[in-house]
Formats: sequence, structure tokens, C-alpha cells
Amino acid sequence: QVQLVESGGGLVMAGGSLRLSCVLSGRASSNYHMAWFRQAPGKEREFVGYISWNGAVADYADSVKARFAISRDNDKNAVWLQMNSLKPEDTAVYYCAAASRTITRPDATFVKSYAYWGQGTQVTVSS
Repeated sequence: QVQLVESGGGLVMAGGSLRLSCVLSGRASSNYHMAWFRQAPGKEREFVGYISWNGAVADYADSVKARFAISRDNDKNAVWLQMNSLKPEDTAVYYCAAASRTITRPDATFVKSYAYWGQGTQVTVSS
């Protein structure tokens, strides 16, 4: 049974930084591409960023490009989302997700591509 547990959320002022962590258990993380999504109240869950199973490829939503960075360490079964220059519109519950290595890069932005999800961690950015 694969489980994902996120941590690191909190309240931060606009312009500040946060680093979210996600730890995978049950199988080696090297079996999966990993991603971060977020969901604000009243909105659909949206893609934030993706990192390939070996860390060689990373893609980001335009709204976070140049501000957020995803990294991973398969020896620790962990993935991180470094968020800089945070804006109030970044306020959301952030979810870590894992997908089979068979998904294609274009599919990485879709919620339906991911079989495993964490419980989410709240990020609130005050203005």
C-alpha cells in the first residue's frame, strides 16, 4: 500500500517562502513520477509541478514558474516543493501525488494521471 504524507504548510506573509515535504512509503519512490497539485476553496484541483522518477525532468505551471522548484531524493523516498516569492493567490491546500512511470510528460498535468495522493497540507499567504 503506497502512502504519501505531506508536511511543511503554514501561514506566511506575501513575498515569503515555504518548503513542503512529501514522504512516500510502501514502495520505492523511484517507481513513480511525482507531482504537486493545489486546491483553493471553491476551485478545482490544479497542477503545480511535476518531477520525473529520476529527477531529470521537471515541469511547472506558468503561474509558479521561476518561483517554485521541485526536487526529490529517492534514497529518502522524499519529494520537496520549494516555494519562494509567495503571493496571496498561492493560498490553497497542497497535495503530493504519485504516478506510474508509464505516464507521458503531457499527461503529467492531469489529476487523473495520479494513482496515489497525500492528505494535503494548508498553505496560507497573507497580504
